[in-house]
Amino acid sequence: MRVFVTGGSGFVGRNLITTLVQQGVEVQALVKWETEIDILKSCGAVPIFGDINDFEVLKSGMEGCTVVFHAAAKVDDWGVLEEFQKVNIDGTQQVIAAARETGVSRLVYVSSEAVLIGGKAIINADETRLRPVKPLGPYPLTKAIAETKVIEANSPELTTVVVRPRFVWGKGDTTLLPRFVKAMRNGEFAWISGGRYLTSTCHVKNLCEGLICVAERGKGGEIYFITDGSPVEFRSFITEYARTQGVEPGTLSIPRWLAWTLAWSLERAWELLKLKGSPSITRTALSMIGSQVTVDDSKARRELGYTPVISRQEGLLEMV
Repeated sequence: MRVFVTGGSGFVGRNLITTLVQQGVEVQALVKWETEIDILKSCGAVPIFGDINDFEVLKSGMEGCTVVFHAAAKVDDWGVLEEFQKVNIDGTQQVIAAARETGVSRLVYVSSEAVLIGGKAIINADETRLRPVKPLGPYPLTKAIAETKVIEANSPELTTVVVRPRFVWGKGDTTLLPRFVKAMRNGEFAWISGGRYLTSTCHVKNLCEGLICVAERGKGGEIYFITDGSPVEFRSFITEYARTQGVEPGTLSIPRWLAWTLAWSLERAWELLKLKGSPSITRTALSMIGSQVTVDDSKARRELGYTPVISRQEGLLEMV
């Protein structure tokens, strides 16, 4: 069996490739930067060098593949909308077109619970929860549009399925953990209203297990949440997570209303003054980690037979 993975050099992509190769699957993976070609080779994949919007490159990578795992994305809580659109929307459309052209039978899209940001509180949300008309921030907005493109592309010839993990973490995390650690070491980290709210999480190994379950048994045109199981208190989890890297989060806390006001003010200043870089806090980030976000993965367990392969405690221990 041969599969194609986009975003192969990313945190999710590297772990997915390793998991697939260990199961005897032949993997070809898209890589954008030459400096990351060796990373894919070390994971056991055949690197396909090129851009997510290069149709011919995508076609060459998908030739002979039965499944495409589309994990490539521009992930950030701030930035120029057009840059997010180019990767998250345009790139997804190119992946769909190439999959159709090469006769791929299944396309599994890695999305995010972030597509729900901008509406009511995300508490025990399942796949029937409607997305807000306009998700908050360029990343949630473009991921939501891409989700729609993927679902609409489902057909008898190409089965398309969406996977939504919440708070992907684990050894080698290159997304959230470095930001937490940097802020804590610089004394710039603060809990939002004490951090005593619940959050769902998804260890990267559990996400890989969920993606493979979806590739094998997921229903076309459907969405599946994947998590570690029951929610955990955000403050407790982040404290343990940070300690695996030898840092302490401290006890500084600011009220949510103040954090929201500050985020809104900083965003306006960045837009009006056209400042470089990113605000130290944004409404998108606050929505994702500054309040309760819990999702229900019962559908994946019921329909796919999904079961986590690693517990939170085991995941934390392997990071120490």
